[in-house]
Amino acid sequence: MEDGVPPLETLDQVQARHRREKKDLQGRITSKKKNATKKTRKGVNDECAALEYALAEKHAAELAVFTGSESDHPDDAAAAAAAGNHLATSDAVVEKLASVSLENGVLASEPPPSPPPPPQQQQQQPEQKRRRNRQKERLARRAAEQQSLAAEAATEAAHMSDHRGLERAALAPLLAARGLAEHDVPADGHCLFSAVADQVVARGYAADIPALAGARVGYRQMRVLAAQWIRAHAHQVAPFLEEPVDEYARKMQDTAEWGGQVELQALAEACGLEIHVVQKSGEQVIKPAEGGEGRRIWVGYYLHGFGLGEHYNSLRDKKE
Repeated sequence: MEDGVPPLETLDQVQARHRREKKDLQGRITSKKKNATKKTRKGVNDECAALEYALAEKHAAELAVFTGSESDHPDDAAAAAAAGNHLATSDAVVEKLASVSLENGVLASEPPPSPPPPPQQQQQQPEQKRRRNRQKERLARRAAEQQSLAAEAATEAAHMSDHRGLERAALAPLLAARGLAEHDVPADGHCLFSAVADQVVARGYAADIPALAGARVGYRQMRVLAAQWIRAHAHQVAPFLEEPVDEYARKMQDTAEWGGQVELQALAEACGLEIHVVQKSGEQVIKPAEGGEGRRIWVGYYLHGFGLGEHYNSLRDKKE
């Protein structure tokens, strides 16, 4: 059995699995598009198109095991169907012209019979017609299945909770009560560090942090500060990690690894600041072991608001 097809699957089982996978993908696509913003819509649409194409390629390769040399690729099927339509139209025109002939300047409705085609051509024509019909039928079935799955996915999505809207509605009064407004940072894996960096600069704390003196403060500097503190306090953070401290700190410093509770605590300690995290359930305050009184920064935490999942934004003072 070729790669990509589970062993001992029959054709019916493969087709049934394909239907389930298409339905699942339609559900994911509908949910992604529903939660897309004006800024992210193009990227989401491109991602959805790539997912659909990849699944179609995978299914075509699996079905090719059962159909032999006949291509089951969607583009091949469409091309074959178009070719079939063109040939059928051409045949009809030829038959229409053959029904009349010019004899002594008068149209005759019954021309002399044309000689029969060679035996080999007679044998090939039914085979080609049968092949075109099978390809048309497969294409029609596939289109019908796609429409059915899309309709089912849309129905399911219509009954899903709007998690993003609910989260935004819960955060709005919390931000208003604190006089805060969202300042968006990119959802690129660095969001926690970018949000903290923006707060440190916006609230004028950068000059009071020796490690940041004279530096252009951004997520890179925040990652370095967090990683340095983690290495220096390995005995404190090791119980909360699933890998060696050095490897964990390296990833936090040099890659786009997402930050979380450990990194918030590390930054609070390294910068000597209280970090106030506002989220749907309320407010969490992360304090350093020493100092930090009166030196506060604010970040917003979102579980459902962005395509990548969890996200942090900077919360600046709201302008009157």
